[in-house]
Amino acid sequence: MTRPSGVIALSLLALTAAIALGVSFGTEPVSLVRALSDVESLDRAIALDVRLPRVLLGAVAGAGLSIVGVALQALLRNPLAEPYVLGVSGGSAVGATVAILVGVSTATSMGASVVPLFALAGGLGATALVHTLASAAPDSRGASVLLAGIVVNAIASAAITFVKTLVTQSKAQELLFWLTGFLDVPSRASLVAMTLYVAVGAAVLLRDAARLNVLSLGDAAAEHLGIPVRGLERRTYLASSLVVGAIVSVTGLIGFVGLLVPHALRRIVGPDARLLMPASLGFGGAALVLCDLVSRAAFRFLHTEPPVGAVTALIGGTLFLLLLRRRAAHP
Repeated sequence: MTRPSGVIALSLLALTAAIALGVSFGTEPVSLVRALSDVESLDRAIALDVRLPRVLLGAVAGAGLSIVGVALQALLRNPLAEPYVLGVSGGSAVGATVAILVGVSTATSMGASVVPLFALAGGLGATALVHTLASAAPDSRGASVLLAGIVVNAIASAAITFVKTLVTQSKAQELLFWLTGFLDVPSRASLVAMTLYVAVGAAVLLRDAARLNVLSLGDAAAEHLGIPVRGLERRTYLASSLVVGAIVSVTGLIGFVGLLVPHALRRIVGPDARLLMPASLGFGGAALVLCDLVSRAAFRFLHTEPPVGAVTALIGGTLFLLLLRRRAAHP
């Protein structure tokens, strides 16, 4: 088995193991053997009807956020770039919030929710704003883009908080969940729709993996080698916003997954996006499923379930500060 195929196989194995753990453990453990063999058992009802949809939601969301993290880091040539830090997630949340505010959160187009479309528009708007703010600085792909993303995220959070004061208590509670990031048992329609959006965006990013590799040589060198840098940039932002918008419309703001997984994988397999991207799908899905398992396990001790976004923020935020400190010490 070649090394690339071995890494991808390992990522699939990690994802499979994480899904099995996520279905088996929770506030009450269940037997997968009994769940699969006894159609009338309580274990089957808990495992397949309650836990499996939630675990699959986490797997798809983690995979999508991770591959977007790899793509943005390659595009910006910045290992600290990720959808949450760059404001894409915050903009997507604002778009989804607008859908709730104007009362179209239950509307559908050809059977699929239109909320991801609002989230896509919000993500693209945030991306354009970050790009505009950062382009005024000399290092438009360095610290400036990170600062611009943090500012846009702060504005997005403030906007959602303001909207909370204008809606009913139930909708305000829903917006609070979105700000913290959560995994719940999704409807089959929302899970399928989100998976389709993520699959389309991920396919675009995977197709451009080799071109994103060339960007490491710089824009001028990439143009000289025949890479249409501006077109690649627009395509990457559009695909990333599609993926993040679809995820945020269902799970809310789950941050730092797109930082944690690519950073860990890069230390193992190197910087080649052609390998990082497919591997990040499996390992990213596994990572978020395991973070959700930690969140559910905490219920036994806290008697309340912390949102998975809080778990990823605690881990990823700490890593972000460590990476930022390392970059400052070794510019």
